[in-house]
Amino acid sequence: MTAPKITYTETDSKGRYAATVEGKAGEAELTTSKVSDTLIIADHTDVPDSMRGTGVGRALAEQLIADARAKGQRIVPLCPFVRAHSMKHREELADVIQW
Repeated sequence: MTAPKITYTETDSKGRYAATVEGKAGEAELTTSKVSDTLIIADHTDVPDSMRGTGVGRALAEQLIADARAKGQRIVPLCPFVRAHSMKHREELADVIQW
């Protein structure tokens, strides 16, 4: 599988990562809410059936984490997918996940 193309858009209070994969129908997404300049909430992740099991959800979560680290932000993992990913990697994400 080719690597997903991930884009990011934001408003004053919301953020959205979107991923597409060449040859796969649909678009995966991970949405966030901004609490402050240093705290965001991972709200929701959705991966269409055509992309399930391909690592697209993980790629979205990892992009969110990388961006938050770069900006000095912490993430509240409200979304079950991001929460599960964070729990699997709890020690290495201790600097960016707000439990």
